[in-house]
Amino acid sequence: MSIKFLAEDDRPREKFLLKGKNSLSDAELLAIIMGSGNREDSAVELGRKILNSVGNNWHNLSLLSISDLMKFKGVGEAKAISIATALEIGRRRAAQEVPEKIQISESKDIYKVLKSYLSDLQTEEFWAIFLNQNNRILGKSRLSSGGINQSIVDVRILFRTALEYFATGIAIAHNHPSGNLKPSQDDLKITKQINEAGKMMNIQLLDHLIISQNSYFSFADENLL
Repeated sequence: MSIKFLAEDDRPREKFLLKGKNSLSDAELLAIIMGSGNREDSAVELGRKILNSVGNNWHNLSLLSISDLMKFKGVGEAKAISIATALEIGRRRAAQEVPEKIQISESKDIYKVLKSYLSDLQTEEFWAIFLNQNNRILGKSRLSSGGINQSIVDVRILFRTALEYFATGIAIAHNHPSGNLKPSQDDLKITKQINEAGKMMNIQLLDHLIISQNSYFSFADENLL
């Protein structure tokens, strides 16, 4: 009985999408790795048999060789390698430390993060950094690029992206290819719009930087927020 004939709630891939990865049993996870079973067993049933043979223990399963895995009916070399690869990825992940997110505490921190992206460009780009409640970076994104004199950002896209990151704060920046760090009237206007929109959505605008090749201008430092 193949997966395609099972009830939708029992299909591991569909179950992953509908209910999330934590809803899957070990056998269902293994079934997704293998992709298919054999004539007698669905991928889930085959996964269950393989796990039962090692006491339902992932560590014990990782000790099996490719030849050992191929002894199970329906597991060829490709499936065996896929299983071994997934287990090796898990081993390496467990051995690594979770990298600490960079924390933003002042304008210089924002400049350090975005300088390499913005300082040497010949056209303007608009970037945003998305932050958690401790001002640690969740992600960063280029939101627009424009001509020599201006880069227009859509405020709706900015906050949609912030919501996707579940951000509670944002820092924005754009470059001035001319090297002039003085904010234009458009710069002041868009900063005000973003600041006001952020207050409505309870997402704080920490700063807006204008970046040139060797320096930057901070709206926060100049009390322009």
